[in-house]
Amino acid sequence: MEFNHKSVLFDECMEHLDIKPGGIYVDGTLGGGGHSSGICERLGSEGLLIGIDRDEDALAAAKERLAGYQCKKLFVQSNYSDIKDVLAENGIDGIDGALLDLGVSSFQLDNADRGFSYMQTAPLDMRMNRRDGLTAYDVVNTYSRQELTDIIKKYGEEKWASRIATFITDRRKEKPIENTEELVEIIKAAIPAKARREGPHPAKRTFQAIRIEVNDELGQLKKAVGDFCDVLNPGGRLCIISFHSLEDRIVKDIFNERFDPCICPKDFPVCVCGRKPQIKKITKKPIVAGEDELEENPRARSAKLRVAEKI
Repeated sequence: MEFNHKSVLFDECMEHLDIKPGGIYVDGTLGGGGHSSGICERLGSEGLLIGIDRDEDALAAAKERLAGYQCKKLFVQSNYSDIKDVLAENGIDGIDGALLDLGVSSFQLDNADRGFSYMQTAPLDMRMNRRDGLTAYDVVNTYSRQELTDIIKKYGEEKWASRIATFITDRRKEKPIENTEELVEIIKAAIPAKARREGPHPAKRTFQAIRIEVNDELGQLKKAVGDFCDVLNPGGRLCIISFHSLEDRIVKDIFNERFDPCICPKDFPVCVCGRKPQIKKITKKPIVAGEDELEENPRARSAKLRVAEKI
Protein backbone atom coordinates (compact mmCIF):
# COMPACT_ATOMS: atom_id res chain seq x y z
CA MET A 1 0.00 0.00 0.00
CA GLU A 2 1.30 3.47 -0.89
CA PHE A 3 1.62 6.41 1.43
CA ASN A 4 -0.32 9.41 0.14
CA HIS A 5 0.35 11.41 3.25
CA LYS A 6 0.44 15.16 2.68
CA SER A 7 2.98 16.52 5.14
CA VAL A 8 1.49 19.21 7.33
CA LEU A 9 3.23 22.61 7.63
CA PHE A 10 5.99 21.31 5.34
CA ASP A 11 7.48 24.65 4.25
CA GLU A 12 7.36 26.06 7.78
CA CYS A 13 9.19 23.00 9.15
CA MET A 14 11.92 23.17 6.52
CA GLU A 15 12.44 26.88 7.17
CA HIS A 16 12.59 26.54 10.96
CA LEU A 17 14.80 23.44 11.01
CA ASP A 18 17.46 25.65 9.35
CA ILE A 19 19.12 22.57 7.82
CA LYS A 20 22.91 22.54 7.43
CA PRO A 21 24.13 20.30 4.56
CA GLY A 22 26.55 18.30 6.74
CA GLY A 23 24.35 18.04 9.83
CA ILE A 24 22.56 15.17 11.59
CA TYR A 25 18.75 15.41 11.62
CA VAL A 26 16.11 13.15 13.14
CA ASP A 27 12.58 12.61 11.87
CA GLY A 28 11.10 10.91 14.93
CA THR A 29 7.76 10.21 13.24
CA LEU A 30 8.97 9.11 9.82
CA GLY A 31 5.62 7.96 8.40
CA GLY A 32 5.84 7.81 4.62
CA GLY A 33 8.88 10.11 4.57
CA GLY A 34 7.12 13.32 3.52
CA HIS A 35 8.95 15.69 5.85
CA SER A 36 12.11 13.58 5.54
CA SER A 37 12.19 14.06 1.76
CA GLY A 38 12.50 17.79 2.41
CA ILE A 39 15.29 17.21 4.93
CA CYS A 40 17.17 14.87 2.57
CA GLU A 41 16.83 17.37 -0.27
CA ARG A 42 18.68 19.96 1.83
CA LEU A 43 21.41 17.61 3.12
CA GLY A 44 24.69 17.02 1.32
CA SER A 45 26.43 13.67 0.92
CA GLU A 46 27.99 14.01 4.40
CA GLY A 47 24.67 14.83 6.08
CA LEU A 48 22.70 12.14 7.95
CA LEU A 49 18.97 11.60 8.28
CA ILE A 50 17.84 9.33 11.12
CA GLY A 51 14.27 8.17 10.46
CA ILE A 52 12.41 6.62 13.40
CA ASP A 53 8.98 4.99 13.32
CA ARG A 54 7.12 2.36 15.35
CA ASP A 55 5.49 1.02 12.19
CA GLU A 56 7.51 -1.38 10.01
CA ASP A 57 5.26 -0.65 7.00
CA ALA A 58 6.07 3.06 7.32
CA LEU A 59 9.81 2.35 7.47
CA ALA A 60 9.66 0.18 4.34
CA ALA A 61 7.72 2.82 2.39
CA ALA A 62 10.00 5.65 3.52
CA LYS A 63 13.17 3.72 2.62
CA GLU A 64 11.86 3.36 -0.92
CA ARG A 65 10.77 7.00 -1.16
CA LEU A 66 14.09 8.39 0.11
CA ALA A 67 16.42 5.98 -1.73
CA GLY A 68 17.39 8.51 -4.43
CA TYR A 69 18.78 11.18 -2.11
CA GLN A 70 22.57 11.52 -1.71
CA CYS A 71 22.69 11.97 2.07
CA LYS A 72 23.42 9.16 4.51
CA LYS A 73 20.31 7.53 6.02
CA LEU A 74 19.64 5.43 9.10
CA PHE A 75 16.20 3.84 9.59
CA VAL A 76 15.20 2.60 13.04
CA GLN A 77 12.05 0.80 14.18
CA SER A 78 11.56 2.34 17.58
CA ASN A 79 9.56 4.91 19.50
CA TYR A 80 10.73 8.51 19.20
CA SER A 81 10.73 8.64 23.02
CA ASP A 82 13.72 6.24 22.91
CA ILE A 83 15.87 8.83 21.09
CA LYS A 84 18.72 8.65 23.64
CA ASP A 85 18.97 4.87 23.22
CA VAL A 86 18.81 5.12 19.41
CA LEU A 87 21.68 7.63 19.35
CA ALA A 88 23.77 5.73 21.92
CA GLU A 89 23.40 2.45 20.00
CA ASN A 90 24.71 4.19 16.87
CA GLY A 91 27.56 6.08 18.54
CA ILE A 92 26.04 9.53 17.98
CA ASP A 93 26.60 12.18 20.66
CA GLY A 94 24.30 14.95 19.45
CA ILE A 95 22.03 16.06 16.61
CA ASP A 96 21.56 19.34 14.71
CA GLY A 97 17.79 19.21 14.47
CA ALA A 98 14.69 17.08 14.89
CA LEU A 99 11.08 16.97 13.80
CA LEU A 100 8.09 15.29 15.46
CA ASP A 101 4.75 15.21 13.61
CA LEU A 102 2.42 13.79 16.25
CA GLY A 103 -0.73 11.74 15.83
CA VAL A 104 -1.70 9.04 13.39
CA SER A 105 -0.45 9.10 9.79
CA SER A 106 -2.76 9.18 6.78
CA PHE A 107 -1.31 5.81 5.77
CA GLN A 108 -2.46 4.23 9.00
CA LEU A 109 -5.91 5.81 8.69
CA ASP A 110 -6.24 4.66 5.07
CA ASN A 111 -5.01 1.13 5.79
CA ALA A 112 -8.35 -0.37 6.83
CA ASP A 113 -7.07 -3.42 8.68
CA ARG A 114 -5.15 -1.30 11.23
CA GLY A 115 -8.39 -0.25 12.93
CA PHE A 116 -7.55 3.46 13.30
CA SER A 117 -10.41 4.75 11.17
CA TYR A 118 -14.05 5.08 12.20
CA MET A 119 -14.92 5.24 8.47
CA GLN A 120 -13.88 1.67 7.64
CA THR A 121 -14.72 -1.71 9.17
CA ALA A 122 -11.71 -3.40 10.74
CA PRO A 123 -10.66 -5.35 13.84
CA LEU A 124 -10.16 -3.15 16.90
CA ASP A 125 -6.37 -2.78 16.82
CA MET A 126 -4.96 0.81 16.64
CA ARG A 127 -1.39 -0.21 17.54
CA MET A 128 1.24 1.94 15.82
CA ASN A 129 3.70 -0.90 16.44
CA ARG A 130 1.99 -4.24 15.87
CA ARG A 131 4.48 -5.91 18.23
CA ASP A 132 3.01 -4.01 21.19
CA GLY A 133 0.70 -5.94 23.50
CA LEU A 134 -2.26 -3.65 24.21
CA THR A 135 -4.90 -3.26 21.49
CA ALA A 136 -8.09 -1.24 21.11
CA TYR A 137 -9.99 -4.51 21.55
CA ASP A 138 -8.44 -4.88 25.02
CA VAL A 139 -9.34 -1.32 26.01
CA VAL A 140 -12.92 -1.56 24.75
CA ASN A 141 -13.61 -5.01 26.18
CA THR A 142 -11.66 -5.08 29.47
CA TYR A 143 -11.48 -1.54 30.87
CA SER A 144 -14.03 -0.70 33.57
CA ARG A 145 -16.81 1.79 32.90
CA GLN A 146 -14.96 4.38 35.00
CA GLU A 147 -11.66 3.80 33.20
CA LEU A 148 -13.36 4.18 29.83
CA THR A 149 -15.13 7.34 30.98
CA ASP A 150 -11.85 8.81 32.20
CA ILE A 151 -9.84 8.19 29.02
CA ILE A 152 -12.66 9.27 26.65
CA LYS A 153 -13.17 12.47 28.66
CA LYS A 154 -9.46 13.24 29.13
CA TYR A 155 -7.93 12.16 25.83
CA GLY A 156 -10.96 12.71 23.59
CA GLU A 157 -12.33 15.80 25.35
CA GLU A 158 -15.73 14.20 24.76
CA LYS A 159 -18.60 15.59 26.84
CA TRP A 160 -20.68 12.41 26.34
CA ALA A 161 -17.85 10.23 27.73
CA SER A 162 -19.89 8.77 30.60
CA ARG A 163 -22.82 7.75 28.36
CA ILE A 164 -20.48 6.28 25.74
CA ALA A 165 -18.65 4.24 28.40
CA THR A 166 -21.96 2.99 29.83
CA PHE A 167 -23.22 1.95 26.37
CA ILE A 168 -19.93 0.13 25.67
CA THR A 169 -19.94 -1.80 28.95
CA ASP A 170 -23.66 -2.67 28.59
CA ARG A 171 -23.18 -3.96 25.03
CA ARG A 172 -20.16 -6.11 25.82
CA LYS A 173 -22.16 -8.01 28.46
CA GLU A 174 -23.98 -9.63 25.52
CA LYS A 175 -20.81 -10.38 23.52
CA PRO A 176 -17.34 -8.86 22.97
CA ILE A 177 -17.16 -5.80 20.71
CA GLU A 178 -15.11 -7.08 17.78
CA ASN A 179 -14.65 -4.33 15.21
CA THR A 180 -14.70 -0.61 14.46
CA GLU A 181 -18.17 -0.69 12.87
CA GLU A 182 -19.73 -2.13 16.04
CA LEU A 183 -17.97 0.47 18.17
CA VAL A 184 -19.14 3.33 15.93
CA GLU A 185 -22.75 2.12 16.18
CA ILE A 186 -22.53 2.03 19.99
CA ILE A 187 -21.04 5.55 20.12
CA LYS A 188 -23.74 6.90 17.81
CA ALA A 189 -26.44 5.31 19.97
CA ALA A 190 -24.94 6.90 23.10
CA ILE A 191 -24.81 10.46 21.73
CA PRO A 192 -28.18 12.26 21.47
CA ALA A 193 -29.37 12.90 17.90
CA LYS A 194 -29.08 16.69 18.14
CA ALA A 195 -25.45 16.46 19.30
CA ARG A 196 -24.65 13.98 16.50
CA ARG A 197 -25.77 16.50 13.90
CA GLU A 198 -23.30 19.14 15.12
CA GLY A 199 -19.52 19.17 14.87
CA PRO A 200 -17.24 16.34 13.69
CA HIS A 201 -18.10 12.65 13.20
CA PRO A 202 -19.61 11.40 16.49
CA ALA A 203 -16.94 8.69 16.88
CA LYS A 204 -13.93 10.94 16.20
CA ARG A 205 -13.17 11.91 19.81
CA THR A 206 -13.66 8.43 21.26
CA PHE A 207 -11.45 6.81 18.60
CA GLN A 208 -8.78 9.44 19.27
CA ALA A 209 -8.97 8.72 23.00
CA ILE A 210 -8.64 4.95 22.57
CA ARG A 211 -5.74 5.37 20.12
CA ILE A 212 -3.88 7.64 22.58
CA GLU A 213 -4.41 5.09 25.36
CA VAL A 214 -3.31 2.10 23.25
CA ASN A 215 -0.08 3.82 22.17
CA ASP A 216 0.59 5.76 25.41
CA GLU A 217 1.02 8.81 23.20
CA LEU A 218 1.00 11.48 25.90
CA GLY A 219 3.33 9.56 28.21
CA GLN A 220 5.80 9.02 25.35
CA LEU A 221 5.57 12.69 24.35
CA LYS A 222 6.34 13.95 27.88
CA LYS A 223 9.51 11.85 27.96
CA ALA A 224 10.51 12.67 24.40
CA VAL A 225 10.34 16.49 24.45
CA GLY A 226 12.87 16.76 27.28
CA ASP A 227 15.10 14.04 25.85
CA PHE A 228 15.19 15.70 22.41
CA CYS A 229 16.12 19.02 24.06
CA ASP A 230 18.98 17.18 25.82
CA VAL A 231 20.46 15.62 22.65
CA LEU A 232 20.41 18.75 20.47
CA ASN A 233 23.78 20.31 19.69
CA PRO A 234 24.05 24.06 20.47
CA GLY A 235 22.08 25.92 17.79
CA GLY A 236 20.09 22.76 16.96
CA ARG A 237 16.37 23.15 16.39
CA LEU A 238 13.41 21.01 17.56
CA CYS A 239 10.15 21.33 15.59
CA ILE A 240 7.02 19.67 17.02
CA ILE A 241 3.63 19.55 15.29
CA SER A 242 0.72 18.70 17.58
CA PHE A 243 -2.92 18.10 16.70
CA HIS A 244 -4.88 18.61 19.89
CA SER A 245 -4.72 20.71 23.01
CA LEU A 246 -3.33 18.02 25.34
CA GLU A 247 -0.29 17.45 23.10
CA ASP A 248 0.26 21.16 22.55
CA ARG A 249 0.07 21.85 26.29
CA ILE A 250 2.76 19.21 27.02
CA VAL A 251 5.09 20.69 24.39
CA LYS A 252 4.45 24.26 25.55
CA ASP A 253 4.98 23.43 29.24
CA ILE A 254 8.25 21.54 28.69
CA PHE A 255 9.60 24.26 26.39
CA ASN A 256 8.73 26.79 29.12
CA GLU A 257 10.54 24.72 31.78
CA ARG A 258 13.66 24.54 29.61
CA PHE A 259 13.41 28.24 28.68
CA ASP A 260 13.03 29.37 32.30
CA PRO A 261 14.26 26.60 34.65
CA CYS A 262 14.72 28.90 37.66
CA ILE A 263 13.20 27.42 40.86
CA CYS A 264 13.74 30.43 43.12
CA PRO A 265 10.70 31.75 45.00
CA LYS A 266 8.89 34.45 42.99
CA ASP A 267 9.63 37.13 45.59
CA PHE A 268 13.43 36.73 45.32
CA PRO A 269 14.89 39.86 43.66
CA VAL A 270 17.57 37.83 41.81
CA CYS A 271 18.06 34.19 40.86
CA VAL A 272 20.20 32.22 43.32
CA CYS A 273 19.46 28.66 42.13
CA GLY A 274 21.91 29.06 39.26
CA ARG A 275 19.76 27.25 36.71
CA LYS A 276 20.32 28.71 33.25
CA PRO A 277 17.99 28.61 30.22
CA GLN A 278 18.71 25.58 28.00
CA ILE A 279 16.68 26.65 24.97
CA LYS A 280 15.29 29.73 23.34
CA LYS A 281 11.79 29.69 21.92
CA ILE A 282 11.85 30.43 18.18
CA THR A 283 8.04 30.59 18.10
CA LYS A 284 6.39 32.60 20.88
CA LYS A 285 3.00 31.38 19.62
CA PRO A 286 2.40 28.21 17.60
CA ILE A 287 2.49 28.42 13.81
CA VAL A 288 -0.73 27.29 12.12
CA ALA A 289 -1.57 26.44 8.52
CA GLY A 290 -2.49 29.17 6.04
CA GLU A 291 -5.64 29.23 3.91
CA ASP A 292 -3.94 27.66 0.86
CA GLU A 293 -2.76 24.64 2.83
CA LEU A 294 -6.13 24.23 4.54
CA GLU A 295 -7.85 24.06 1.14
CA GLU A 296 -5.45 21.34 -0.02
CA ASN A 297 -5.16 19.46 3.26
CA PRO A 298 -8.02 19.59 5.82
CA ARG A 299 -5.90 17.53 8.27
CA ALA A 300 -3.83 20.68 8.83
CA ARG A 301 -6.74 22.52 10.45
CA SER A 302 -5.84 21.56 14.02
CA ALA A 303 -2.03 21.46 13.51
CA LYS A 304 0.20 23.66 15.67
CA LEU A 305 3.96 23.93 15.21
CA ARG A 306 6.26 24.99 18.06
CA VAL A 307 10.01 25.43 17.60
CA ALA A 308 12.85 25.65 20.13
CA GLU A 309 16.60 26.11 19.67
CA LYS A 310 19.32 24.72 21.97
CA ILE A 311 21.44 27.42 23.57
